[in-house]
Amino acid sequence: MEKFAFAMTLKPGCKEDYKQRHDKIWPELSSVLKEAGVSDYSIYLDESSNKLFAVLMRSEDHTMDDLPKHPVVIKWWKFMADIMLTNEDNSPLVTPVELMFHMQ
Repeated sequence: MEKFAFAMTLKPGCKEDYKQRHDKIWPELSSVLKEAGVSDYSIYLDESSNKLFAVLMRSEDHTMDDLPKHPVVIKWWKFMADIMLTNEDNSPLVTPVELMFHMQ
């Protein structure tokens, strides 16, 4: 397993919408993520900057690179596009984050 982290940006005033949508995450989306090797997925919000920080575990043989082609993922991105900064295809605008410290 490897840890993977990235940042996204929430539009101002959309915290509650984002939380509610994720509290009701689609079972089919969870299944697609798990099938791709994703587990232990958390997203944190820094309200002062509206930055979302995501941390997940993924298997060594993950297929996350195929997720942007999956119909359920495409549908989720469209559903979330009104409250996040996105690319033209509605995928979240993702910024890689660099590991600066880790303690086991």
